[in-house]
Order: sequence, then C-alpha cells, then structure tokens
Amino acid sequence: RPILDMSYSRHFLDFQGSSIPSSMKKLVVTKLSPNFREAVTLRQDSPVPLPGDGDLLVRNRFVGINASDINYSAGRYDPSVKPPFDIGFEGIGDVVALGLSASADYTVGQAVAYLKAGSFAEYTVVPAKQAVPLPSVKPEFLTLMVSGATAYISLKELGELSEGKKVLVTAAAGGTGQFAVQLAKKAKCHVIGTCSSDEKGGFLKSIGCDRTINYKTENVESVLRKDYPEGVDVVYESVGGKMFDLALNSLATKGRLIIIGFITGYQNPTGLQPVKAELLPAKLLKKSASIRGFFLNHYLSEYKTALKHLLKMYESRDLVCEVDFGDMSPEDKFTGLESVFRAVDYMYMGKNTGKIVVELPHSVNSKL
Repeated sequence: RPILDMSYSRHFLDFQGSSIPSSMKKLVVTKLSPNFREAVTLRQDSPVPLPGDGDLLVRNRFVGINASDINYSAGRYDPSVKPPFDIGFEGIGDVVALGLSASADYTVGQAVAYLKAGSFAEYTVVPAKQAVPLPSVKPEFLTLMVSGATAYISLKELGELSEGKKVLVTAAAGGTGQFAVQLAKKAKCHVIGTCSSDEKGGFLKSIGCDRTINYKTENVESVLRKDYPEGVDVVYESVGGKMFDLALNSLATKGRLIIIGFITGYQNPTGLQPVKAELLPAKLLKKSASIRGFFLNHYLSEYKTALKHLLKMYESRDLVCEVDFGDMSPEDKFTGLESVFRAVDYMYMGKNTGKIVVELPHSVNSKL
C-alpha cells in the first residue's frame, strides 16, 4: 500500500484515543538570514503530514536546540534550498500513526527519537529506518542525538585519545562540550574546560573536568601557558574567532585541533569571524600539528553504533546528560514552539548549562 491502511482505524488514532488534528503549529524558514527571529515564522495552521508506507508520524514531545539551527536558517548548509522550508534537527516523541510496512517494527504509542530536518513542529513524519526506538520519552535521550553523537564520533575518529593526554574543551559546559569532557575522562585523559561562569565551572568539576577556566575572570592564554607549558594534545573546539587562535597556539607537538563549529561567527552575515590564519602553515609545520573539521552528516555510517553505545552508558549511569529547559531564563521554562526563538537567543548569550531542550505540551492528556 502506498500509504497507511485507513481500514485499521487504530493506525490513525493516537494512543490516548483521540484523533489526530488536521492542522498543527510548526516553524518555517521564510527568509534566509543569520538572524533567527527574522528568518523563521511560526505557522499556526499547517496541515499535519500523513505518513507513507514506511513512515511514522511522531507527535513531538521534546525538541533540541542546536547552534547550527542558525546556519540552517541562513541557508549555509545547502544553498540550493529556497524558502519556505522546515527547520529543527532532532526530536523525541510518541508514534501516533504509521504506514503498513513501518508497523512491522513499530506500534502506536511507542517512544522514538530521530535526527531529521523539520523537528520544530507538533508532528513530524519520520522514515521508520531513521527512527531510534526508546524505552520512554525522556529529554535526556534527546541530548545524545546530535550533541552526544558529535562528541563521541569526532573524538573516536579524529581525537586519537589515550591515557595521560591533555584535552582542552572549549564551551565545555554546553550541549556537546559536556560529552566531550566526560568521554575524554573515560579515555583517562587530563581535561581542561573553558566556560563563562563559576556555576558552569562547578558543573564541569562534577562531571570530572580536571581544570576549569572561567574566561570571564581568568585569562585563558595565561593559564594555559603557565599550567601547560608543553601545550595540549587535543583541542575540541566549537567557539571560533579568538578562541580558535588561542587554541591553535596552545597545541603541543603532534597536537590535534578538532573543529566542530565556530559559534561566535554564526550570527554574522558572513558566518565567519576572522582568524589569524596567514601563519597557519608555519605553525602546523613547526609542531607537526593538525587541524581536522568534523560535520556529523559525513559520519552517519557510524551514527547508529555511537548512539547505541551512548544510550547504554546513560542507562548504566555512566554518563551525565544535562538538560537545560531555560528554568533560569527571565521568561521561565522553554515550553511550546513559540519559545524556540527565546531558546536560540539563550544559547547565543551563552547562558545554558548542558543541552537546551524545548518541551511541546499537548492538549491530549498524556499518561506517560
């Protein structure tokens, strides 16, 4: 059958017994701009999509905020895509309808997470092959989908971590930084983390960070020069600009700098803050050092294995998955799609500790 079998009415009833609405709210990029509020529009009455034969219709309960949401709304990932287009990279929720083929592996009411564009919506169609079945709908699971997987795969494939290596993690208390710190510690490395407050420093110490540097009160360059005169072996870098220059200069002989982003440049029209790159060849040669870029989409062949491993670590309490719902933000917790705009602002102001997650409440009485 090309689409779900409508003769099985339970396939098109959500598991609380109320029918799926015909329209929903979702966020849509209507204009390319690095200013998220300018680029994105909240649509109130978009049609709820129908799942095809191999698809699930997921009612989103939690969606994740990523620094790269702005890159996507600015049209930097695929310049051929023209507005309007859906936005949001990851979600977690309940299967409320599914196609016939998909029903071989999934049932209505099942908890799933997914990595797919279009999660900033009340309902998202997800190919069953791309869904990740979960024991329950917990926001902690969502932290692993992009942030955890990015840290795990990049450090495994590019980090060459081993006991005693010195690892510098920039923006260490952020969504992905928290995992880089923990995974480097599990590899028996000495971990240094930069952050913007003493509260974040306390969180970093609680997850094993050996040395925290509050860049608002300490000079990062001076601390590294004084405490690590031989340099650091690996840098997990997501800030860009001056922090990139500083990290590059702090590399030890044969050191490796892994770029997973450059958040300081994302809100700029060009997307880049200048770095002092003209001396780069000399700097790398002098130290036999290397710089590697990492973009999760290029490592999707490793994704399922990485996620399985991370889920196992979390369930055995071997991994802290810190979630930030914006409880400390001026207008309170991030609830509902309209709060995605605030959540993106909150991230770019550097306020978050852990992964920023937005909860999507539903009028249906949930028993979960």
